[in-house]
Amino acid sequence: MGALTARLRSLVRIEPGESKALGWSCAYFFLLLSSYYVIRPLRDEMGLRGTDDALSWLFVGTLAGTVALNPLFGALVRRYPRRVFVPFVYHVLAATLLLFYVLLRIMPSDSALPVARVFFVWVSIFNLFAVSVFWGFMADIWSSAQGKRLFGLVGVGGTVGAIAGGALTAGLVHAVGATRLLLLAAILLEGAVMAVRRLARIAVPRSAPAPPGEDGLTGPKAWLEGFRLIARSPYLAGICLFLLLYAISSTFLYFEQARITRAAFADSASRVAFFARMDLAVNVIALTVQLFLTGRIIGWVGLGASLAVMPLLSAGGYLLLALMPVVPVLVGVQVLRRAAEFALVRPAREVLFTVVTRDEKYTAKSLIDTFVYRGGDVIGAWADRLLAALGAGGGTLAVVFLPLGAAWVGLAAWLGRRQRALAAREENR
Repeated sequence: MGALTARLRSLVRIEPGESKALGWSCAYFFLLLSSYYVIRPLRDEMGLRGTDDALSWLFVGTLAGTVALNPLFGALVRRYPRRVFVPFVYHVLAATLLLFYVLLRIMPSDSALPVARVFFVWVSIFNLFAVSVFWGFMADIWSSAQGKRLFGLVGVGGTVGAIAGGALTAGLVHAVGATRLLLLAAILLEGAVMAVRRLARIAVPRSAPAPPGEDGLTGPKAWLEGFRLIARSPYLAGICLFLLLYAISSTFLYFEQARITRAAFADSASRVAFFARMDLAVNVIALTVQLFLTGRIIGWVGLGASLAVMPLLSAGGYLLLALMPVVPVLVGVQVLRRAAEFALVRPAREVLFTVVTRDEKYTAKSLIDTFVYRGGDVIGAWADRLLAALGAGGGTLAVVFLPLGAAWVGLAAWLGRRQRALAAREENR
């Protein structure tokens, strides 16, 4: 064990006193993403049950659910310390998994389509809120310098969890059925709550929690406070735009994935297995990069260049799919793009939040990670429908994206410079 600890420290420069909190941070993310990746392939398969127009409306439903829940989340953040509201959020999510299990067990098979659509929307909301809570917690207990060194390794815990969750789904879905996997996901989520409580006891927050009811903001007022924080900060607005562009581009690729997958696989079980295997490939690559390269790459090239990887990969992916819209190319594009997001771009994006206030880390960040992200999904979904109605193919999208991608790269560079300036200002206080 001592040799392994020494090896990890040589790879990611773990400083004295950081190991215990880092270990529980990794365990927290492992259990959280294990739970999510048990049910993610089920969600993706359920999204294919219908037309592309129906799928577009599911994105609208996801945005509506996000808008409805975000004010409640903001109120929890402002009224309660993290040791209270973080476990509460995960308990609610686990309870809804149990509810879906009961519904799917007692409802007749001819009601499967409506339940599948609700499940698709709910899992999409689940992912954003659960992961947003996690990264907000991380930004609260680690400094900017620590985040640059350690967030890649924290991401390793999540990636290993994602591999475990995907492998469990691929291996068990035929033996126990998809419905029983919901129980497994709920158990894993409760394990994440245990890790949160342990971490809360040993990690000291860098920003003090606001006293309960300090400003009296609840419900819609708390939601609007997130918009106010973003509107007065060009830095937060830039993060919003970066994530919006990422969400739009991801949704275009998701619809292309739906079209190619429907044509290539005839039955539900084959599609679930395909999605699970693709998730495994994504996370194995992401794990390798996170374990050995993420912290070093961000340190070597900076946040701006790390963030710029995403627009460059997106532009290349659109071009390849326009030329060859087939399963092997789809897998290559999705695996590389999603692995880069998990292993490099997401950790770099989360470092951006280490130099903002507590309200910005939780209230504004939650709004960005949920409402802005899902708003980008809706824009991307209906833009795809518009291009289809106009008879435009993938080649048109690739051409349109080139100037947009160039602007996206410029935004990434500006965010990197701005974060560096804010971090220097914080260190000089």
